[in-house]
Amino acid sequence: MALPISFLLFFHFILLTGTLHRNLTQAAGGQWTLLKPSIGISAMHMQLLSNDRVVIFDRTDFGRSNLSLPDGKCRNDPNDTAVKIDCSAHSAEYDVATNSIRPLMILTDTWCSSGTVAPDGRLIQTGGFNDGNRTVRIFTPCDNCDWEEIPTALGVWRWYATNQILPNGWAIIIGGRRQFNYEFYPKSNGMDRVFSLPFLQQTRDPEENNLYPFVHLNVDGNLFIFSNNRAILFNYRNNAIVRTYPKMPGGDPRCYPSTGSSVLLPLKNFKEAEVLVCGGAPIGSFNQANKSNFIKALNTCGRLKITDQSPQWTMETMPISRVMGDMVLLPNGYVLIINGASSGTAGWELGRDPATSPVIYKPDNRAGSRFEVQNPSKIPRLYHSTAILLRDGRVLIGGSNPHIKYVFSGVQYPTELSLEAFSPAYMESSYSGFRPKIVTPTLQTKLNYGGNLVIQFQVLLPLNPKGVSVTMVAPSFTTHSYSMNQRLIVLGSGLSAKTVSGSSYEISVSAPNTAVIAPPGNYLLFVVHGGIPSEGIWVHIQ
Repeated sequence: MALPISFLLFFHFILLTGTLHRNLTQAAGGQWTLLKPSIGISAMHMQLLSNDRVVIFDRTDFGRSNLSLPDGKCRNDPNDTAVKIDCSAHSAEYDVATNSIRPLMILTDTWCSSGTVAPDGRLIQTGGFNDGNRTVRIFTPCDNCDWEEIPTALGVWRWYATNQILPNGWAIIIGGRRQFNYEFYPKSNGMDRVFSLPFLQQTRDPEENNLYPFVHLNVDGNLFIFSNNRAILFNYRNNAIVRTYPKMPGGDPRCYPSTGSSVLLPLKNFKEAEVLVCGGAPIGSFNQANKSNFIKALNTCGRLKITDQSPQWTMETMPISRVMGDMVLLPNGYVLIINGASSGTAGWELGRDPATSPVIYKPDNRAGSRFEVQNPSKIPRLYHSTAILLRDGRVLIGGSNPHIKYVFSGVQYPTELSLEAFSPAYMESSYSGFRPKIVTPTLQTKLNYGGNLVIQFQVLLPLNPKGVSVTMVAPSFTTHSYSMNQRLIVLGSGLSAKTVSGSSYEISVSAPNTAVIAPPGNYLLFVVHGGIPSEGIWVHIQ
């Protein structure tokens, strides 16, 4: 007797689902694509905006770049330490859809600065070096927009500081070189002064491993701040430490220049939060690297449930030692650890042994089976590299300039001007039948806190009845191996979708009910089926 088509399709689905989960769990994967051999500048800082364009910039005092400003425009800066009159660009807008570059004009020095996207979609970029250290720069996503600059908008100079968007839509700007304090932007309602934060001074050591501290907004509205090898939960409204966490085991530094990285793991029930800190360099590595002794980087990660009553670090071992690695939250809840070196530290020409193979970390796997090594890139990405998630699920990779100037020959690791894309295994064509395609809502959708969202999507192969989840990802401002404001919110998992017709399905989820969970602004929303995410759509919550 012939078996019915529905049974055969279901049997085929079971077989492929088993293969799918086995491959995503056990097999190395991922593909690299060279997008542009040169964009003319080195991507030291990157931010994806809601028009699917990426704002990229380095620093103005690298010397002339390989990207000219349009229409004979030139930057005339008597304070510049490299070139006083410079007709080359040090910022660019990358259009993902057309794979094209548009030069932008930055006047003041953005070296080692920080940034946040405001609720209205504008990039608010803060600080830097020299004449840019108190500057706020604003970039509005539009076809012909360019940078606007507000000199002396910050209370003190901010160099190697960290930004975090807050539930009210403001940015808090924390620390920086020899700045043991924080401030807010915009300036209003009596919050226009600089507030002391002695914790940053207490965690400073001779190598200044308190720079670019890791900052995450906790589910209770307080800030988790990690500096050097210690962490606190901080009430910024009252300028008070709520709790002090145990020192990370081993005592090795994880912040710049012993540069590790950190993510807030995906938020699921909105009552618990976990932080992951990976990589870094042993104590004394920066000093030794300056003496040409390049110590092996750390191969450990620390995981801490910051909402526990008595939290303790759980240590895990990465398959690859890594310093200067970027950590990117993927739409399916995995963490990509990419870029960096296996010995040395951050700083001019202080990294060695490029870590060209990314690693996937799977938070929900059992301990001991969470890491998976991916296929390597051919391009070393060391000091001043960046990585960000794109709407289609790829990860954009750029940068690497370990030199004080642009240097393209006669050195071990030349300045890198290229852009690459890393496509995780979930983008392989063999999984295309499982990949959801969102039909409605469309690209730009408004959400209300606590509101209901109905999503209609298509899947070619039979749907796993309870294998669907919906995630919402806040695009990050990335520099120096840390992705500021990065956040992944799980709106629902193990969901049962309603069949609309044929391969079309409908699912309903609720938006987060508070700005503490999802600060106002633009997010990428994905439907994930059996670990395979759809292309994202932009949603805006406020």
